[in-house]
Amino acid sequence: MIAAKAWAWLASGSAAMLGSLTDSLLDVSASMMSFLVLSYALRPADDDHRFGHGKAEALAGLGQAAFIAGSACLLTFHGIERLFNPVTIQHSLLGVWVSLFAVACTFAVVVVQHQVVKRTQSIAIKADSLHYKGDILLNLAVLTALLLSHWQVQHADALFAIGVAAYLLYNCWEIARESADHLMDKELPDEEKTEIILLASSHEEVYGVHDLRTRQSGKVKFVQLHLELDDHIPLARAHQISDEVVAHIKAAFESEMDILIHQDPVSLAVSPVT
Repeated sequence: MIAAKAWAWLASGSAAMLGSLTDSLLDVSASMMSFLVLSYALRPADDDHRFGHGKAEALAGLGQAAFIAGSACLLTFHGIERLFNPVTIQHSLLGVWVSLFAVACTFAVVVVQHQVVKRTQSIAIKADSLHYKGDILLNLAVLTALLLSHWQVQHADALFAIGVAAYLLYNCWEIARESADHLMDKELPDEEKTEIILLASSHEEVYGVHDLRTRQSGKVKFVQLHLELDDHIPLARAHQISDEVVAHIKAAFESEMDILIHQDPVSLAVSPVT
């Protein structure tokens, strides 16, 4: 796709095609970075990183966002310059065929990524897949811009180039926000927290649950909670109940989970289910 788009841009001089080429270059850079980072992030926990290496994905996401934002700004300046100094697009039909080819290739990538996300639940691949789904719309927008330019519609190419830049900035904001959420240990969604509480409370020997704390690092979800148990049960039984609750919660979630449970006597529990 990069070779085809570079050929079409050099032949036509289209700013919209340049934007599409820029986006494809960013896609390759992001995918290469994801490959290297995932290779590190998937390493098991070690003595220096007891919670694993999953946050490396978020660091890579912030780097990608900064890179994309810089490229989008340059493309915006180029599009604005074309608004004031329009250039006649040459060989615009070549760009049309290249855009159709790019749509087909991108659709194939999205299909493969969908299967990978179903099997791995990787956040990095989810973000990458979302970006590629947007690329299908992006290539269709470039296709429209080239057709309008072929039909002598003034400023269509420059306006679509600026639109592509806005799309890139929107995507980099989404990537940066999701990466920051992971680095800042944002809680899991409320519906997942509610399900965890219900699952833990469903055990017949659990009187209540409190002090639930959650976060996610890479593909691993970390959960901490307190179980309220009978004051007089043996410690061994309390430990067994905790193991049963952990197994019940893990069975209900498809993603990998690290669950830490503290057992409290029900007579000392001071807070309701939270």
